[in-house]
Amino acid sequence: MSVPRLALFDLDGTLIDRQSALSDAVTGLCRAYALAPDAEQWLRTELFDRATTSDFVRLREVFGLEAPAAELWQAYVDLMAAAVTCRPEVLEGLARLRAAAWTIGVITNGAGDIQRAKLAGTGLADLVDGVAASGDLEIRKPDRRLFELGATRCGVSLADGGWMVGDNPTGDVSGGHQAGLRTIWLRGRPWPDGLPAAHHVVDDVADAITILLAETE
Repeated sequence: MSVPRLALFDLDGTLIDRQSALSDAVTGLCRAYALAPDAEQWLRTELFDRATTSDFVRLREVFGLEAPAAELWQAYVDLMAAAVTCRPEVLEGLARLRAAAWTIGVITNGAGDIQRAKLAGTGLADLVDGVAASGDLEIRKPDRRLFELGATRCGVSLADGGWMVGDNPTGDVSGGHQAGLRTIWLRGRPWPDGLPAAHHVVDDVADAITILLAETE
């Protein structure tokens, strides 16, 4: 039996360090629009886990800003795309997976425009075959339909199996299990009771890529 060659990756907290980029982007946005310190703290709190256009509608209303919400959102998207990075060893590892005939996808909870801007800004867009963002269908991991969409956009079938790599126990590991995938968990977040164990546990996504490469040797 052939080994599945589909590897799906989470984006934020797995392939990229969102929190570092978030801090830089919020600082840049506040400077560009001369926002008060209380608005900056509000943004850091509200955007900590994820950001959507609705957050900037509320920002404008709460602090009485003149700039349109769509303009504020786009400025934030551009700043995040400029601030976010992907470590060279991760990019190199994904390139090695592609060279070993793996199909690579990204399954991410977040608005489609900002997630794709991050992929483009880091160079990851050139290394993945398909992307499914929760904003595309207004469904979120662990919903199996997002995994199915990701596989389809990669040009393969989820029924053929594969792997899911991510840092979120519920969204990535439990969601991956429900989608019929083997899983690799990036240790960090608390592990909820009752979830099935990941097939592998690592401290770094580069280690996860090494495991995948070993599967095809």
